[in-house]
Amino acid sequence: MVGAYLDASVLVSMLLDETASPIVDAWITRTEARLFVSDLAAAEVSSAISLAVRNRRQTVADARRRMHDFDIWRANIAFEAETRPEDVRTADSFVRRFDLKLKTPDAIHAATALRMEATLITLDRRLLLAAAALGVRVAEPTVSD
Repeated sequence: MVGAYLDASVLVSMLLDETASPIVDAWITRTEARLFVSDLAAAEVSSAISLAVRNRRQTVADARRRMHDFDIWRANIAFEAETRPEDVRTADSFVRRFDLKLKTPDAIHAATALRMEATLITLDRRLLLAAAALGVRVAEPTVSD
């Protein structure tokens, strides 16, 4: 795998204690792919951490520490995946495939990965299936690749 575009579901699992966290952590450690993160995915991570604070699953101090760790990881490990206007236009056409039931942010992730010719890495089953149907290379983090 040359490039791996990480969606928010994968990134959140890196930061919060979730069922998939050990699998994601092991996959991130093992992969030789260049890891790409978009500003959209980063904003979704911030939203998920904020929700964890509102739901009292995280303290404000812990959330700030996790976001700081994420920012450092992103700056030192990940590569920028720029979201372009054509990605949004492509995403619009993806969302109009009503049978796929895609939300706009997920469609933008799929469109960006497609344009970049990167593999979309996600834990979101609906996104995984929809993106594959749209011709996007997709994968889930697994224990062994």
